[in-house]
Amino acid sequence: MIRIARVPAETMARRWLVEGLVAEQAVGCIGGIPKTGKTWLGLDLAVAVAAGVPALGRFPVQQPGSALLYTAEDPASEVRERVAGIAAAAGVDLERLAVGLITEPALRLDLDADRNRLDATLAAIKPRLLVLDPLVRLHRGDENSSADISDILGFLRQMQRQHATAILLVHHVRKSGSSDTGQALRGSGDLHAWGDSNLYVTRQDGKTVLVPEHRAHPPTPPVVVSIRGTPPRLLAGDVVSLGPDARIEQRILDALDAPLKRDELRERLKLRNETLTQAVARLLAQRRVVVTDGRIARAVPA
Repeated sequence: MIRIARVPAETMARRWLVEGLVAEQAVGCIGGIPKTGKTWLGLDLAVAVAAGVPALGRFPVQQPGSALLYTAEDPASEVRERVAGIAAAAGVDLERLAVGLITEPALRLDLDADRNRLDATLAAIKPRLLVLDPLVRLHRGDENSSADISDILGFLRQMQRQHATAILLVHHVRKSGSSDTGQALRGSGDLHAWGDSNLYVTRQDGKTVLVPEHRAHPPTPPVVVSIRGTPPRLLAGDVVSLGPDARIEQRILDALDAPLKRDELRERLKLRNETLTQAVARLLAQRRVVVTDGRIARAVPA
């Protein structure tokens, strides 16, 4: 127990591991349908953190350190090949890269023996980032059971706090998911609620789009991502507006006949605070609005 006045003013929630993508010591999911680059994203984040280079060629790493991977569906040789390619594309020496790979044939987060081994591994290596891919191969419980999933997530939260590491779970979304990307994560709703930094890889108008979501940071605008280059690597492209979001952004612009405070704008449009915050962040990134003295206004064309 500590008196609240003695908690350090600069909390961990205000700092980034990877700026715009992963908060320091965050837990979260990399979510998406199959074949959208979820594993590529996890590997790229691990290389970026270990080497201190920008993730996806754009997002700076603020707290570099070692990274640890467990990839249940890919053989070690294939993971090595991918990581080697990502490292080469980023100008990083693979031999010096502090990325570890757990090579056990199985890792069960619902078994005490495996939990104890993971705990000991994290204590020995002290990684900045742990990527577990995919969640469905890490337990034999009921994915839709809050009790089963919350037990696993509670253990991972304990590991995050005990070992001061960020933990990302690669997970699937429903094929016909909710319009709210986070709610589309397959299984128990506890998965969405658990995440401090969630990263969703979606399809929109024939493009693959990365949508970040954070508990304690302003939302990061969605960006197009694609696997390109020789050797191949997942790289970030243009900032985008996603289908229904574009309509929300237009509603905001239409309402700004005069500068408005955020609460005034939210009340006028009857939007949830999170929805409004994300839309305004996208408009700011696109330089279509400005914020002056706490009021949001349309940007004046240059």
